Amino acid sequence: MKRMLSGIKPTGQLTLGNYIGAIKQFISYQEEYELYIFIADLHALTLPIDPKELRKNTKDLISVYLACGLDPSKVVLFKQSDVHEHAELGYIMTCNSYMGELSRMTQYKDKTAKISDNGSIPTGIFIYPALMAADILLYDADYIPVGLDQKQHVELTRDLAIRFNNRYSETFVVPEPVTSKTGAKINSLSNPEKKMSKSESEKGTIYLLEDLSITRKKIMSAVTDCDATIRYDMENKPGISNLLTIISALTGKEIDALVQEYQGLGYGEFKKIAADIVCSELETLQNKVKEIQASGLIEKVLEEGAQKASYLARKKLSKVYRKIGLRQN
Repeated sequence: MKRMLSGIKPTGQLTLGNYIGAIKQFISYQEEYELYIFIADLHALTLPIDPKELRKNTKDLISVYLACGLDPSKVVLFKQSDVHEHAELGYIMTCNSYMGELSRMTQYKDKTAKISDNGSIPTGIFIYPALMAADILLYDADYIPVGLDQKQHVELTRDLAIRFNNRYSETFVVPEPVTSKTGAKINSLSNPEKKMSKSESEKGTIYLLEDLSITRKKIMSAVTDCDATIRYDMENKPGISNLLTIISALTGKEIDALVQEYQGLGYGEFKKIAADIVCSELETLQNKVKEIQASGLIEKVLEEGAQKASYLARKKLSKVYRKIGLRQN
């Protein structure tokens, strides 16, 4: 069975976009691949974060993964910081990367552009793609599920793996990026031409664990248009198209069928249907999260996951140390 690996940073709250675009995909991936999923808490340190927030976000992330249906008997779920080999190989990958290729990373450019004082740019923002490469290469992952914003990092990982293999002999599997099966991209409710994300406006983003009355209000206030017809047209009707995409992803119904079903409805009635569907899904999820957080399951899953991940990581790092001369034999 081929191996797939993915990580998510515990920064900010998980959104409906994360749920539909990534987490739901993992449920099917766990049946097809040997799946490793880690909480990228070391990556969360690239920008200042409150320790209490980091702990809460980490706990919420793991809870949501389990509540959504990830099975610890099929998936290795662990924290990046619980496997020290990530940081060690990350340093080695940093030493094997070039400043030019790291400075070309789109996310580095985007993040530093938002920091007005260049002297205050944390070094972690610059070098974290090397750590991301280490995250992947430690486990000989065949496939990495990515969005367009992360594909560049997988390409860098491939370059570093090939460079290392050429320099020290065959050591790493060169991974392949995999895009989402459904391609469902959820956009902001307040600006439907932009992706819904943790960094988007509060008004346009639905958080998985927020109060459902807030969720309903956001959907009822979603930007639409003055056309007053329900059809899928991302160019001319991005707001309505976004809501149709959300409903389709949560109900499993094709968008064309939904368009036929909702013909003749006013936008207010259509938004109410969308709100009912989303709130019903999130209510079920939130109830499961509460049960999991009260059960003590999280600690058990993380401990077992770290043991399984450490076994592979330890073997790979030992091999790397021998290749580069840090081991005598």
